[in-house]
Amino acid sequence: MNQPAVSIEGNVCAGFESVAQLFEQQMHTLAERQAQLCVYHRGEKVVDLWADTTGSAGFSADSLANVFSSGKSLEAIAIAALVDQGLIDYDEKIITYWPEFGTNGKQGVTVADLMRHEAGLANFDTSLDMQDLFRENIKQNAIGQIIEQQPLNFAGASGGKRQYHALTRGWIVNEVFRRVEPSGRTIGEYLRDEISGPLQADVIIGVNEEERPRIFQVQPLSFGYQLRQSLIPRGLGRRIVHNGFQLGGRLMRIMPLLFSNRKDGPPPPFTASENPLGFFTNPDFAKGETPSANANCSARGLAKVAAMMAAQGSFGGQQFLSQQAWHALHDKPEKATMGGLLTTRFTQGGVDQYLPCPPGSPRLERDFNQGREGFVGWMGLGGSIFQWHPELDIGFAFVPTSLHVLDLLNERGKRYQAEVLRCVQQLTGR
Repeated sequence: MNQPAVSIEGNVCAGFESVAQLFEQQMHTLAERQAQLCVYHRGEKVVDLWADTTGSAGFSADSLANVFSSGKSLEAIAIAALVDQGLIDYDEKIITYWPEFGTNGKQGVTVADLMRHEAGLANFDTSLDMQDLFRENIKQNAIGQIIEQQPLNFAGASGGKRQYHALTRGWIVNEVFRRVEPSGRTIGEYLRDEISGPLQADVIIGVNEEERPRIFQVQPLSFGYQLRQSLIPRGLGRRIVHNGFQLGGRLMRIMPLLFSNRKDGPPPPFTASENPLGFFTNPDFAKGETPSANANCSARGLAKVAAMMAAQGSFGGQQFLSQQAWHALHDKPEKATMGGLLTTRFTQGGVDQYLPCPPGSPRLERDFNQGREGFVGWMGLGGSIFQWHPELDIGFAFVPTSLHVLDLLNERGKRYQAEVLRCVQQLTGR
């Protein structure tokens, strides 16, 4: 089988050479287009790698790509900034900050409920116009008035409240944020002013025209391709992580979760959506603000933010979150199953915790946690990972443009996390 021509650039610090070897191996053997991997340890950048298998011009460590749900941790940081200022409380009801929200049974929903995916608003009963998510239209309450009319709905929650608010959490959080933030900024504006700018980190929600040429479009692998690849033994050149038995087992467990979070016959998220994922290639999607699913970032940018979070809100001598607010964001993790299947431990601030699995844990829980024990954060559709490890002071980011949408737990990126953990533990003796 012909291997793709791969251009790999960047460097690693002493002690992390095996991470570079793994990156090179996976870029040669897995179905990748472009990818970036960046890691900080104790405030120093120790891994900075990027690669392109397509021969296209211009891809670099500073290129941007949509990281989808990895952006959920950015919106969690934004809300924590308001907690830092004493402007918001996780245990407070949303109607305290947004009285009009409390219609159709929603009056008891708290900020923590929303951040834990327990708000009962995993889907809306109407499709949105993408242009309503432009910053100027958000401030005219184009999205807010739609949210205000939504009914509370836990349909398909499999006996629990926790349903994955894949797109909707970011829309709702943005409405809460702009109503509480003293100058009325959106989350996208806050990130530019308070995170991206001061940190010099490419972490963007709502791209402008000058930034658009730096974006490399993500492209999902077709389901058919992934299924065919799963039948090929690894030794014969399989280009995805899982074999057919593994992939089938994951699909049997996870697919009910994906569909249980939806009401019967829900409309697509956007008007004129031609297919379930087609909206992400629309230029208007990148311009608007969907914090849960359209952050355009580089791995360098995300890793620097993750390094700040790993160091309890501090980076380069500047404090971005007080330690009190940082602890509040990470406090009160509650273990619950998402849709009755995937065990998660979301904190009141909206980030998940990955812990060692006790003997006898279900296979899905082990696949989700093992290799990323001690990390905090979340991940994005098809591959991206944006997480930090407070105990070992690691900031981690993986940003690919090839979406392995059936790698439902982002296990190809988890391989890098596991190797980084091994390197740090070997260097520190921990």
